Amino acid sequence: MTVLSVNVNKIAVLRNSRGGNEPDVVRAARACLDAGAHGITVHPRPDARHIRAEDVYALADLTRERGVEFNLEGNPFAPPRGGYPGFLALCEAVRPAQATLVPDGDAQLTSDHGFDFVRDAEALRPLVASLKALDCRVSLFADAHTQAGRDGIAQAATVGADRVELYTGPWADAFAKGHGEAMAAWFAQAARRAQEAGLGVNAGHDLSQENLGAFLNAVPGVLEVSIGHALIGEALYQGLDATVRSYLGILEDTRRR
Repeated sequence: MTVLSVNVNKIAVLRNSRGGNEPDVVRAARACLDAGAHGITVHPRPDARHIRAEDVYALADLTRERGVEFNLEGNPFAPPRGGYPGFLALCEAVRPAQATLVPDGDAQLTSDHGFDFVRDAEALRPLVASLKALDCRVSLFADAHTQAGRDGIAQAATVGADRVELYTGPWADAFAKGHGEAMAAWFAQAARRAQEAGLGVNAGHDLSQENLGAFLNAVPGVLEVSIGHALIGEALYQGLDATVRSYLGILEDTRRR
């Protein structure tokens, strides 16, 4: 069955907009785990626009206490700066179960593309090796909506990665416009190529209660979905507990099919 990792970045965005510690990121993460979520994801950025280093340390303690996965996302090429020790340094400090490498920059509002594995393979190889030496499972953010992205996915295995995370923003956009079927075929092809290369497949970005079931029914063997923006938005109306349980129901329905 596909597992759910809840991304709590948006809780930190709301907190940071006012200062102080409300809403509390750790309390929100605990509520998600109480509802049955299988893990917690955060993506600390060098500009600390949402998750900060101290959040990473606190969430690492929580997930370790609960015995669930902590998935730490970030750009391994971004240099340290005040308040941000660097992605590898954070991983060394907290030893997340999974490190998901994402090629985002400060100018990006959100992660919006995967790695160019042809261009980035040599630079990624030693970083992946360093993370695996920390006993982190390593996942690399990957495009499935372009031919170049699908063609390059198998190269993620050659740099030592364990998984790829398919960037599902284009799928969500196509689904919302009523033509998700063709896009789903591309994602299914990308997933098969990854699996044939020995890679596990994760997925994340703009997945929601509306589109998640259709995505999982179309794309084979997805091991994990990381969902934050839509889930937190839906929770404003439904509450965190009910929203997480709704997602778990979708995953269970997909498993039964």
